[in-house]
Amino acid sequence: MSEREAMEFDVVIVGGGPAGLAAAIRLRQLNPEASVCLIEKGSEIGAHIVSGAVIEPRALEELFPDWLERGAPLKTPVTEEEMYFLTEKKGFRIPALDRVMPHLANHGNYVVSLGEVCRWLAAQAEELGVEIYPGFAGAEVLIEKNRVVGVATGDMGITRDGEKGPNYQPGMELRATYTLFAEGCRGSLTKQVMEHYNLRKGVDPQTYGLGIKEVWEIPAENHRPGLVVHSFGWPLDDKTYGGAWLYHFGENLVSYGFVTGLDYENTWLSPFDEMQRTKLHPVFRKHFEGGRRLIYGARALSEGGLQSIPRLTFPGGALLGDSAGFLNTPKIKGTHTAMKSGMLAAEAVIDALKAERVEPASYTSLVRQSWLYDELKTARNVRPAFARWGSKLGALYAGFDAMVLRGKAPWTLHFKHADNETLKPASLSTPIDYPKPDNKITFDKLSSVFLSNTNHEEDQPVHLKVRNMGLWKTVNWDVFHSPESRYCPAGVYEAVDTDVEARLVINAQNCVHCKTCDIKDPTQNIDWCTPEGAGGPNYPAGM
Repeated sequence: MSEREAMEFDVVIVGGGPAGLAAAIRLRQLNPEASVCLIEKGSEIGAHIVSGAVIEPRALEELFPDWLERGAPLKTPVTEEEMYFLTEKKGFRIPALDRVMPHLANHGNYVVSLGEVCRWLAAQAEELGVEIYPGFAGAEVLIEKNRVVGVATGDMGITRDGEKGPNYQPGMELRATYTLFAEGCRGSLTKQVMEHYNLRKGVDPQTYGLGIKEVWEIPAENHRPGLVVHSFGWPLDDKTYGGAWLYHFGENLVSYGFVTGLDYENTWLSPFDEMQRTKLHPVFRKHFEGGRRLIYGARALSEGGLQSIPRLTFPGGALLGDSAGFLNTPKIKGTHTAMKSGMLAAEAVIDALKAERVEPASYTSLVRQSWLYDELKTARNVRPAFARWGSKLGALYAGFDAMVLRGKAPWTLHFKHADNETLKPASLSTPIDYPKPDNKITFDKLSSVFLSNTNHEEDQPVHLKVRNMGLWKTVNWDVFHSPESRYCPAGVYEAVDTDVEARLVINAQNCVHCKTCDIKDPTQNIDWCTPEGAGGPNYPAGM
């Protein structure tokens, strides 16, 4: 008999981001009697969401037409937009951005702290009667008679040896008629559900990007609230997708970040170091002069778009937001699409509850009938064009697709490879000479991780599981020379080459929960598992 306690709900939602919170709110709006529970692995709502987002308010306006009167924290409207193609020394500004790259046009959008937006959404949800439990990490999917019946949280106080420590507490079963997974990109429970129900059958491989972010405070005289800057080109080679962004918002705050497509080929590439050296480019450096770095974080993004979206429903539940891959990559936006997916899933669940259906199957048709589907369909060929033809030709195609075809091409481009299949061996890759950090504009990984306020109980089991360490030696080390030591933005993986043989050291306490190792490992030999609840980064309110 299980020692875990159980709680029963109509709906359990895993994940306190925009998708999960929008679903919870919409459920209670449609049926105030429905019992709704939302769990979040961070210590509080927003703790795992580092700032720096431009929000399109379309879904928010549908969820709360009176969002302004309610005090939603959308306070910095976009006022200026700049887009640059970078070479090593110069930046060439793209003219008439709204016509050449309309996906990136931000008129009517807002620069926000996404963590603050989620905290505000959580307050609205609780007012409607949603039960929210931060610090509860979903560790196990409960499946009975091939139906998802809820999730279980992880046991607390298990030692690194797998024994019950003095502070041991068993996990809890949160059982529900329907369970909605809104964990964000590469969620650990979502991964289990996809495999169990074969949800990816018949769709393109998902492709991902790693977004690495910093928040800076800069002198007031240099602050331009509402300025949005994007770049592509240098420092990445033509075959590697990605680029930088910079947003001015809040009280003298700047959000800076860099996305690297995880389908990159060069095993010597370090997304963290690409992000750091881009700050030294004349287009960006001027924004950091005289400022100080406050926050650092990283998170993977699902970039595949329409072609890579899996089957959305299964017996007992559905996938929402970036767990399903609803990010609009050309727009570099996923908040409004995540929220809309959550709202549509809520409608499907209410319909299924009334009819006592096993599966909220109407969710898929609701998505197909919505502006969410139309938006992703229009954008569907942009990201695969970059994967197929490289940055320069990909950008030209994106302009042609937007200006001439208006997203209505009679063809659909596809992704041929998963990201873990694209690395070239170290012997065939060109080493990259990255500049050393100056500790004024650029920094190293460990001082960066310190700013994420990351914390994991040191005695808990390592939540990053290498299935076969022998495979790491013969593939990761011998062929690719430990790519995980470079693609991890937190210094979790450290290859130690001794006189006897190379070995891998895992500094799990550094993990910022980006999920890149789970995605990019060449043989899929690394599993990111849920650590104890409330572990990981802790990004403060307002940042």
